[in-house]
Amino acid sequence: MKSHDLDYEIIGDDMQIVEIELDPGETVIAEAGAMNYIEDGITFEARMGDGSEAKGVLGKLMGAGMRALSGESIFMTHFTNQDNRKRKAAFAGPYPGKIIPVELSSLGGSLICQKEAFLAAAYGTRLSIEFTRRIGAGFFGGEGFILQRLEGDGKVFIHVGGTVIKKELSGESLRIDTGCIAAFTPSLDYSIERAGSLKSMVFGGEGLFLATLKGCGTLWLQSLPFSRLADRVIRASGYSGGVSKGESSGITGLGNLFSNR
Repeated sequence: MKSHDLDYEIIGDDMQIVEIELDPGETVIAEAGAMNYIEDGITFEARMGDGSEAKGVLGKLMGAGMRALSGESIFMTHFTNQDNRKRKAAFAGPYPGKIIPVELSSLGGSLICQKEAFLAAAYGTRLSIEFTRRIGAGFFGGEGFILQRLEGDGKVFIHVGGTVIKKELSGESLRIDTGCIAAFTPSLDYSIERAGSLKSMVFGGEGLFLATLKGCGTLWLQSLPFSRLADRVIRASGYSGGVSKGESSGITGLGNLFSNR
């Protein structure tokens, strides 16, 4: 299904919103709760599915279950311009960070991103889940076995934490903190490697494992994963139930030995 062609403007710096201009009859799909505002003439409806293809009840239920596994709402909101003029709808991320616009057609029609990164997309974009191909990556990759896959030929908007760095890999490899991977093209090989010696793993403060991406493709990194931000907030509040994600060192690092990172 050919995606709708969207015009947009990203507004703001660290607390960004994306304002999307819809032609008459045009539709944008968005994560539930992401809307900031809509102009007169735009209607919205919560649907079980992205609308990329016709599905029966069973297909929609399976798709909803898959979205639940990836940590997303089982419903998506469809915003349609019912007016005879161009109208605008705006969407915002749930925490400080950046909104990344991506043209899927320029990336071969597919993008893999972290869980809960999806914000909005042109109608016709297909959302599904991506299982990591290696057991080690699933257990120790920070995002578990499940990532998001976005497919289509239109624009998608994903939200990530902190500052965004875009890198182009041409056959080389890059070792990355597992939580700092925001999105990458499927042409890159994703694996998990031990973070140096046992002493470095326990006392280095960088966690037990690092992600390795290698090959030819495009990669987006985030400077502030939400898990890191939440961990700092929990520590500052004095709540003892917080589980560090590997940002501390020394004796505290021992407590992270069996954490989900």
